[in-house]
Amino acid sequence: MTEPISNFARNLEKYAELAVKVGLNVQKDQTLVITSPISCADYVRKVTLKAYEAGVRNVIVEWEDDEVKAIRLRHAPEEALQEYPMWKANGLEELAKEGAAFLQIYAPNSDLLKGIDPGRIATVNKAAAMARDGFLNYLRNSRVNWLLVSIPTVEWSSKVFPGMDEETRMAKLWELIFKLTRVDTENPVEAWNEHIQNLTEKQKILNAKKYAKLHYTAPGTDLTIELPEKHLWVSAGSNTDKGIFYVPNLPTEEVFTMPVKTGVNGTVKSTKPLSYNGSLIDGFSFTFENGKIVKAAAEQGEDVLNKLLDMDEGARYLGEIALVPHDSPISNSNLIYYNTLFDENASCHLAIGNAYPFCVEGGTTMSKEELDGQGYNASLTHVDFMIGSAEMDIDGITADGTREPIFRQGNWVI
Repeated sequence: MTEPISNFARNLEKYAELAVKVGLNVQKDQTLVITSPISCADYVRKVTLKAYEAGVRNVIVEWEDDEVKAIRLRHAPEEALQEYPMWKANGLEELAKEGAAFLQIYAPNSDLLKGIDPGRIATVNKAAAMARDGFLNYLRNSRVNWLLVSIPTVEWSSKVFPGMDEETRMAKLWELIFKLTRVDTENPVEAWNEHIQNLTEKQKILNAKKYAKLHYTAPGTDLTIELPEKHLWVSAGSNTDKGIFYVPNLPTEEVFTMPVKTGVNGTVKSTKPLSYNGSLIDGFSFTFENGKIVKAAAEQGEDVLNKLLDMDEGARYLGEIALVPHDSPISNSNLIYYNTLFDENASCHLAIGNAYPFCVEGGTTMSKEELDGQGYNASLTHVDFMIGSAEMDIDGITADGTREPIFRQGNWVI
């Protein structure tokens, strides 16, 4: 029994170090703000220690509990659901303004909100999005270094490995996370530097091509997406305006950019379930006309999906397009994770809602009007959904109409 336990402890230490040194790349005298479910406390403590060892000035931990959230959604009066504590939203924005780094530990329970009125869920989500918009703009504009990682929970592991006993499924999920984040390698930091370089090569090729449009085809999908003239493809990492290089998602396999808001036409079908704030949406498809989703259907969670699309005007338009090869570590595990951080990195995906200003040349210093001129989509929400498969082909279309293959049967050909 001693060896597996010591090996797990070693990997957990390395996972904490990876978050601090590669994901966040915290700087001396920075403040680190951690938001985490209470069930992930052991990992939070290890990250906190690694952060102090790296020279941070202070670590602030904001604990969350999904069960408490669900109780509130079921029992709080309707008017209370329209409220979000502004002291918390203002506090986060003030910390961002002061240059803090932010870590969110994401461990969704996709069955948590079953049976709860989707309208009440939508009310809470919109209130939080509106209150936190100022803070989230620091993240969207890469003005601060931030990171999203996942930690196994009992509820999450039961979705990935149904029918297994708790101990076995938790051990299997931990093993997978260590593998898919390259923690199980001898030197995870070195392994990530190599992986970042590989993604950067694809990014450079796409930026040199300057495609005017992309055309996606797959079963249920025939979609054309126009790209801004000054679009930029981005891969694993970003630089803050202070020059801090960070990797906001661990794991990550994507190269992404933004579309022209009104330049999306056709149909697209999801290939994996979407776990959205405690609700599961599955078997869904969208029809776009001049960028807008004019038709949406889902086999499961259609009410929740429609409430999401009605959050604001921008929620019916795309804000991100991301390319991920089907032949990649997460996809090759042949599992559905019911966790967008993992599922999106197994599959080409799109995101409805807010775009990232750094996906257009000079975007982070542009005015709202200048961004609008580039086809930027603004929204309170940003939700990724998966569309890639082994049957997906993607063509790049140049300004003169020349078509070039980018993906064939789900994988890169450039």
